[in-house]
Parts: sequence; C-alpha cells; structure tokens
Amino acid sequence: MTAEVCVVGGGPAGLTLAVELARRSVSVVVLEQSGHFDRSFRGESVSPDSVWLLDRLGVLARLNGACQQMHRMEIVDSGSTVLRADFRRFRYPHPYPVELPQPALLSALAGLGQEEHAEHFTLVRRATATRLLRADGDSGAVTGVTARTPEGELTVRAALTVAADGRFSKVREMSGLSYTKLPLDRDVVWLKLPFPAEWDDRTYRVRIRGDQHGLFIPTHPDSVRVGFNIPKGGLKELRAEGLPALYERLDRLAPELAGSVRAEIRSWSDTSMLDIFTTVVPRWSMPGLVLIGDAAHTLTPILGQGVNHAIIDGVTLAPLLREAFDAGGSEVALLAANARFQRAREESVATSRGLQLRQERLFALHGAGGVVRRSLYRVVDRSQKLKERVLGSAYFQLQRPGPHVVEAQSPTARV
Repeated sequence: MTAEVCVVGGGPAGLTLAVELARRSVSVVVLEQSGHFDRSFRGESVSPDSVWLLDRLGVLARLNGACQQMHRMEIVDSGSTVLRADFRRFRYPHPYPVELPQPALLSALAGLGQEEHAEHFTLVRRATATRLLRADGDSGAVTGVTARTPEGELTVRAALTVAADGRFSKVREMSGLSYTKLPLDRDVVWLKLPFPAEWDDRTYRVRIRGDQHGLFIPTHPDSVRVGFNIPKGGLKELRAEGLPALYERLDRLAPELAGSVRAEIRSWSDTSMLDIFTTVVPRWSMPGLVLIGDAAHTLTPILGQGVNHAIIDGVTLAPLLREAFDAGGSEVALLAANARFQRAREESVATSRGLQLRQERLFALHGAGGVVRRSLYRVVDRSQKLKERVLGSAYFQLQRPGPHVVEAQSPTARV
C-alpha cells in the first residue's frame, strides 16, 4: 500500500490525526494491531478542551449518548473533605470533563473517517508493525513500515510515518530516537464495580488516607472505576497477601464499596495493573517519522491528560502536514512541520506533566506531610480563583473563558 501518511496505532492520537488529515485530502493508512476497540481501563476520562475539540470535529454527535458529563470533583483526606470543585462555575464553552468509554470514542472516530472521508482514509486492523523501511539501509529517512497481518506481511510506503502506538511504543524503539523513562513511586490497581446508589454519579472522588489514595470515577452507564495506589512493583507482594488485603485496602478508602468489592472481585483477573511512569523524549521526529501522543510524551492517569494531549496532538499536527504537502511534501518540508509541531506542543505537555508530578508528590505524603497536604488543599478550596488557576492549567489550555458562568446543561446537554 502507498499513502502520503502511515499512522501506526489506532488509539485517540492516531485516529484523530488520521481523520483530520483525511478531512484535508491527505491520504492516510492507519495500522491498528487489535481487531477491535474493546480497551478496558484505558483513557475514559476526556478533559474539557478535548470535549470542545471533539464537538468541533463532529465526533460528539456520533456517540449516541455513550458518555457522561462530570460536574464536580471532591477530595476527602483522612475522612474530611478538603477540596471541592464545581465545573459549572468555570466560564468556558465546554467546562465539563466527560467520561467516555474508549471503544465508543475510537469507533466514532473510525466511523467518521470511513464514512465521510473514505477516499483518503484507510484503517487496517490486526496489523502489527514489525520493521521501519529506510531509504538507505538502516541510516536513511524512514519511508514506511512493514506489518504482520493474518493474510501475511503488509508493506506500507509513505512520505511520513507517524508513531501513535502508545506508552510502550515499538516504533519509537525501532527508530532509535532517545528518550528517558521516569518511573514514579507507585503503580495503580484498577477495578470496576457497580455504582453505589448513595453516590452522585456526576462527581469525581479522590480519597486519601495516609500515603494511600484511591480514584473513584463514574463510568458510563452504571459502574465506577476504582484505582488505588500500591508501591512501585508491589503487585506481586499484594497478590501474595490474597484478595482480603485488596478488600481491606479499599475498606479504608471507601467503606461504602465493601459489599460490592467482595461480591464482584473474586479473583485477580477481575483487576488490572497500570505501571505508572512518565516519558521524556527530547526530539519527537527524524526524517520521515514523527511521534505523537503517549509515544512522544507519556503522562500519568491524573486528570485524564493522556487522552487530552493525544487528541490535541492530532488536531495540531494535521494542518502543519497539509501545509508541508502543499509545499511539495519534501523530506525537508515534513521535517520542518514536525519540528513546528513539537515547539507548539512541548510547553503544554510540560505544564500538565508538572501538575501531575506535584499531585503525585502530594498523594505520597503522610504523617506531618499529610497535614501539609490537607492545609494546601484547604487553601485552594477557599478560593475560586485558585481552583481555576490549578485546574485551568490542565483542563483549559485551548478554550477562552466567556463572560458568564455556564449552566450545567447548556452547551453540552446532548452529552
């Protein structure tokens, strides 16, 4: 196959970029190693800026109600509520984060490309990239990829190959681009439970007790995703203690869930573990290749920034590539476009990474440090301006505030 652009990875970054390229009449082939989009515990929290972008792209209209606005966030530390945020008080066109199952998001993006831009958009499922093609042996510009498929080896030749294959990017490894992986002090165990009747299903909950914390995220249509921290590499030790150790840990954070966790989590296969780290890549591109999304800048789960930056990456890069192809699509023109893309996105990614790392350090405090943490959260809680400043640095990097407070059901009622 031949295309102007070959995207490796059909996640939020790869499909957003592919749809935006096809919309601009740039031919694109997407290679996705899975045969379906059924991804559990993966990127379901979508930040307000990305909701705004998805609305502009026509994606929200394709979701058929398969998502849910979140109106509030609360942090409870040692049994006391130390911070509340009400997104209805944020003055933006789309002020709400949304919980959106990733299968629904990816299906909507793929459908948009296949139905409205089929002439320029090709999605190949069950295709695993195995090798980068080079112009001059192993040292020249990337000219495409080979992939393993059920029908045999597939070769895709392209002026530009895009690595959108996630936090463990194989294309990044094959490219030889340098990066630094920074492991954090914790991993997260995820599980899903029926949503408790006594909870409001429009509120993000963070529960902290000592150096233990949990995230409790309402999940469409009627469940709650639960993520709790364990020491880095500590899953083997936790499993050795048996499921009662998991139950007791959750009892300390959310006793309301004691019955359902024992009823629903009957083996470790009912849970999933996320290795928490961040990745810093000094240079996101080389001749014929560019990294986007988690392949370029892996972030942690806090505030749903992975999906947010993936979508923004795709929307940012597409018009730059269109300009490069209009200028002839030379290696030099594409390399310049990729460099402009990195310059445009680096500061925003660094801001989100800094916010996440500060929150990671706060979550880990205990003893006297826990007292400091609670005091800091209470200071923020007393000031709407501080809430807007702290959350705005992650949630509202693209939208501009309007003159009035947005009511809960106004511009995103259909969500």
